[in-house]
Amino acid sequence: MDLKTDIKETVKVAMKSGDAVTLSTLRLLLAALQNEEIRLRRELVPEEIQRTIATLCKQRTEAIDLYRKGRRDDLAQKEEAELEVLKRFLPQPLSEDEVKSLIRASIAEASAQGIQDLGKVMKLVMPKVSGRSDGKRVNELAKALLSD
Repeated sequence: MDLKTDIKETVKVAMKSGDAVTLSTLRLLLAALQNEEIRLRRELVPEEIQRTIATLCKQRTEAIDLYRKGRRDDLAQKEEAELEVLKRFLPQPLSEDEVKSLIRASIAEASAQGIQDLGKVMKLVMPKVSGRSDGKRVNELAKALLSD
């Protein structure tokens, strides 16, 4: 079963069970996917669906931080619940060691000599970790490995 069909089936299950958080979150996800399809004027491939879900997860994470700073724990908890629903549709995240391994392989592939080659390395490593690791974290690890 493809990812989009799986999301639609989960919406049906949430409707039947009365799970309001899952239902509203997945409806927002389906709307975001549809908007992306309209923008691109074609069906999304699984990687693009995962990228859209990852974007929504990142938005939720940022909102949680802001709500916590503003002492709005009620809203932060709502965002956390939505984040958990979205994470169900993403592949398992890579461990830090797996990301470092991919970065080292990309450094070797790009024949990178130092921090000035960060762009080359990131260009090679990001497609490999897409949807499975945060780009900001990958960038920090790549800088650290290139500085050594």
